[in-house]
Amino acid sequence: MSLAGLLSQHYRRQEPWERGTFMTQPETRTLEVPGVVLHYDVRHNDTSPYPALLLAGSPMGATGFGTLAGHFTDRTVVTYDPRGAERSKRTDGALRTTTEEQADDLHRLILALGAGPVDVFGSSGGAVNALALVARHPEQVRTLVAHEPPSVEVLKDHDEAMAACEAIHETYLREGFGPAMAKFIAFVSHEGPLPAGFAGQPAPNPAGFGLPTEDDGRRDDALLGLNMISTPGYQHDFDALRAARTRIVIGVGAESATMIAGRAATAVAGRLGTAPVTFPGGHDGFVGGEYGRTGQPDAFAAILREVLTA
Repeated sequence: MSLAGLLSQHYRRQEPWERGTFMTQPETRTLEVPGVVLHYDVRHNDTSPYPALLLAGSPMGATGFGTLAGHFTDRTVVTYDPRGAERSKRTDGALRTTTEEQADDLHRLILALGAGPVDVFGSSGGAVNALALVARHPEQVRTLVAHEPPSVEVLKDHDEAMAACEAIHETYLREGFGPAMAKFIAFVSHEGPLPAGFAGQPAPNPAGFGLPTEDDGRRDDALLGLNMISTPGYQHDFDALRAARTRIVIGVGAESATMIAGRAATAVAGRLGTAPVTFPGGHDGFVGGEYGRTGQPDAFAAILREVLTA
């Protein structure tokens, strides 16, 4: 599946009626935390012997996990919209969301669930946030599966990668959503180390990805505005992660291992002294119709189940 295609669909403005269909009807709850009211959904299985499973993305919200949640009806599954995304809009007007804030949101959400240690599947920025959570509160997470955290600070070409992130953010502030998103797609789809000067290359035409070419004037996009610098630039506490009682598994997509997030995931696993687990598909391998895209959700869920029960 094309990562560029998914991104162009996923990060355009989504309307409520465009969201994916959930396979199990969730109960929606809210949690007020500093700067935001978090919206989260609970699919109950009160007789399950397994810990609750929290599916966490960023900036992708609960919408993207509908199919994956349907593969785990034998346990309680929790999805949520992270700070600044979808239903969980910031209430304080802040133009930047830090990883520390995101990790604290997860901490407070798990406390609100009252479910004891949970299992967590973190995708993309959600994997970065979940790793930050485990470094601070390892007692809250039994097993963390962090799938392709885009932690570019661990890469050998981290200077060029961060320069690209800064260029994307600056493009967003200057020109708006479409041009910045096109530049982002070129960045995350690039295979192998970034060449010198990559950040300064012209952005592709947003129309080629089905993205808007007109600037709508908004500057509150969770990916391009709030998270673009803080999430990839976050520096993990690897000493705390290695010492944590939590079992940490790093996942890499079979089709995206040489792209920026896949390369970063492999490097994170190396810093933890573990081998990454390969998951079917790419960065988006678990989606099953959400945003009009389909990865390999059945095979992806089967590998995730094996990892969680190992």
